[in-house]
Amino acid sequence: MTKKIVFLTNPIHPEIHAELETVARVIVSPSTSDLDLIAGAESASVIVVRHPLPPALFERASQLVGVLRHGAGVDMVPIDVASQHHIAVGNAPGANARTVAEFAVGQMLALAHKSAAINMKIRTEGWGQARAMADQGFDLAGKRVGLVGVGAIGQAVAKICHAGFGMEVIGYRPSGRPSLDIIKNVSLEQIFSDSDFVVLACPLNDQTRGLINRSLLESMQSTACLINVARGAVVDQEALVDVLVTKKIAGAALDVFTQQPLPASSPLYHLDHVLLSPHMAGITDDSLKAVGASVAAQVKQLLRGELPEHLVNRSHSAEILVRLQHLTKKD
Repeated sequence: MTKKIVFLTNPIHPEIHAELETVARVIVSPSTSDLDLIAGAESASVIVVRHPLPPALFERASQLVGVLRHGAGVDMVPIDVASQHHIAVGNAPGANARTVAEFAVGQMLALAHKSAAINMKIRTEGWGQARAMADQGFDLAGKRVGLVGVGAIGQAVAKICHAGFGMEVIGYRPSGRPSLDIIKNVSLEQIFSDSDFVVLACPLNDQTRGLINRSLLESMQSTACLINVARGAVVDQEALVDVLVTKKIAGAALDVFTQQPLPASSPLYHLDHVLLSPHMAGITDDSLKAVGASVAAQVKQLLRGELPEHLVNRSHSAEILVRLQHLTKKD
């Protein structure tokens, strides 16, 4: 029997790629243009997603039974359109949460100890000038971290900050569901007014798009820092640039932006109290293996005619299962 096709929008870890080739024919898209993604999807049974999918793709993908997000956030997938076509949408929740949490805490440390600025100063101006900046830094111990989003990533950040540095942890969760005993649930306004560090770790959806507005940003303490490992669109980026340019807050570490790559014209490039990274908080060799393992297991489920373990569009599971079993039945 001819092997089903698994289509990758981008390369994945080579060990996971090799594992998938034992059960399917694996094709990597030559580019992430809409044209190439749509063309590649036409004969695919499963798509592994690391780049936004154009909604038009689903009209042409007659053999498609599922799309699996290589990660937790599913904003790259037009879920409503996939559901209309009875196509399963899955993800890998929590698989790289520890990686993102470590990155976020690392950026907190770098901001607190002025690491980037000092590194540049010693290279360009010398030992003495760099050492003179040391007393501008501060400790994490005893400080307060405010989490916007207390899912797997937020909880991992909370554990590291509380156990490792003795920090107080407060959190905002729109659902109001309890999380960890070490996290005190507070209002969004209190997160911004009372925190020494604000960490954004929420998913991007209709409720969180533009959630962090100018008023919240301007309510932050002048000594506070913002860490964004969520999505750029969660924040009013124009307002964020304003508070950073005018130094109304002490600094920021930004891994995500409303436009990616960040345009060369952005004033953020010229701010030495801002750490920039190219949407990489969740990416290490270890995390790619962990996320890939979750995705590979769900690919195998789909190819066997089963619903994926982490089905996102569960309200359509009955219709999805009918299509799934019809298209995966043995010849």
